[in-house]
Amino acid sequence: MPLICDTSVVYAALVRSDRLHEPCARLLGTRDDVVVPAPVVVEIDGLARSRGAEGATDALLRSVVDGSVHVEDMRLPDYARAQELMTRYASLLLGFVDAAIVAVAERLGGTTIATLDHRHFAVVRPRHCEAFTLLP
Repeated sequence: MPLICDTSVVYAALVRSDRLHEPCARLLGTRDDVVVPAPVVVEIDGLARSRGAEGATDALLRSVVDGSVHVEDMRLPDYARAQELMTRYASLLLGFVDAAIVAVAERLGGTTIATLDHRHFAVVRPRHCEAFTLLP
């Protein structure tokens, strides 16, 4: 079963100065099934640049190139599902990237999400399981 990753965990794992670097780096370092939906890559780059951690994007891309992280591109039905989720959870202010993570997880059959954002992922109900398991 793939470990679908949210921006928060990947960013923390990449940036040594992040207060949650150690547990996040340990989590991702012990798995060989790390999946990052493509929108997460873009969000990490923007976050890293805004916080002066430009090396984070380079480190992520090295992990993609060496095969330790798999980037999962979105497909047309994923966009439709993300739109549906954003509408359904509008009061939660569910953004596109989080909705995309759910859509990709559903398509891949992933039931575990690596995230520090339990506020969104604990509430959203996926189609393929009762609830996501959230790590760490």
